[in-house]
Amino acid sequence: MQVIVVGGGWAGCASAYAAKKAGADVILLEKTDMLLGTGLVGGIMCNNGRFTALEEARALGGADFVSLIESVFRHRYVNFPGHMHAMLYDVTKIEPVVRNFLSRCGITIKLQTRMTDVFASDGYIRGIVTANDEILRGDVFVDTTGSAGPAKNCTRFGSGCAMCILRCPSFGPRVSLTARAGLPEIRAGESFAQFEAMSGSCKLDKGSLDANLVRKLERDGVLVISLPPSMYKDELLSSKACQQYALTEYARNLVILDTGHAKLMTPFFPLEKLRTLEGFANARYADPYSGGRGNSVRFMAMCQCNDALQVEGVKNLFCAGEKTGPLVGHTEAIVTGFIAGHNAVRLLAGLDPLVIPNELATGDIIAYMHREIREPAGLSNKYTFSGSIYFERMQEKGLYSTATAEIYERVRKAGLYLVFDKELVLFKK
Repeated sequence: MQVIVVGGGWAGCASAYAAKKAGADVILLEKTDMLLGTGLVGGIMCNNGRFTALEEARALGGADFVSLIESVFRHRYVNFPGHMHAMLYDVTKIEPVVRNFLSRCGITIKLQTRMTDVFASDGYIRGIVTANDEILRGDVFVDTTGSAGPAKNCTRFGSGCAMCILRCPSFGPRVSLTARAGLPEIRAGESFAQFEAMSGSCKLDKGSLDANLVRKLERDGVLVISLPPSMYKDELLSSKACQQYALTEYARNLVILDTGHAKLMTPFFPLEKLRTLEGFANARYADPYSGGRGNSVRFMAMCQCNDALQVEGVKNLFCAGEKTGPLVGHTEAIVTGFIAGHNAVRLLAGLDPLVIPNELATGDIIAYMHREIREPAGLSNKYTFSGSIYFERMQEKGLYSTATAEIYERVRKAGLYLVFDKELVLFKK
């Protein structure tokens, strides 16, 4: 029985892994020439409540997958403004590690394969068509096509194509599996409150920075450099997709993290101003190339799905990552990916879909987000384990913990220990 995952970001890779572990044959499609999408320029894990969520994912059965990230970490237990005990992975090394692992698992990876159409009947998706007219038939599908792009949205809501890691001009625009199936989506600018936002950081080429700055950055993992008042950028905070970093410290300082590149925690910063600062006279953006003017625009289209991440309106479609709603971050993409991939195979096995209970942060964030976005005010917020309104909720509910044994015990009490690590019995229809 075959599961087809469309979109090769963190959510798609986690979905493919979980579906394969559960016993299905899996095809993973990615329109560009590399996996991981924004994970190629992100690099932050384990900050604040993401520590808890990643340990939940490990206890639920995702340990092999989590260990891939840990194998290329640059720094652990880094503290920076508003965030504690972060792990920074090397964005220059992570992609081949994940790609080779998924291949060894037996997952068929089809790069430079852009889905263009869907064919369905009797309430089921039967297959998809790719840009080179290939027809791929499957039994269950997972939409992890993300919420950024195409380039026209960066023009409409931003400052034009930012030439970011998604590379729409080279590999074609994002195509939503859900939309192509004729299902309604929650779309920015269509009778909804404004919820689109710019990606929250830029990457500077280390080779363009003063060598002393680079040494400090690579030693400590973080640099915090005060800005003169004339360069304060408070007005940028509200435009960030990553609202966990929408703090005054990020408007009045340069906060830089070492993820292989020098990760500048702002949606954009004018290059002519940046180069007036000591140590930045020759600074150059690595991603996006127009990082001095703008960044990619995200949260343009999200699915209408339930807490099992099953998309409403068709019987064999699940979603993960930013397609599930305004969730922000790699960890959030990974845990939803595990759930969607696992539930795809549960459907094939004739089992009820798994809804992670609210006693775990993973289940609580999904249920809380889906409840909140029914109202316009809730839709304009962003939800993440690492900050803003959901991390506050984690702390209030006692879900935030850095005690691994405690987190594992919660998973055991929920009866879900290693649930993603078990092969399900598949019955052919």
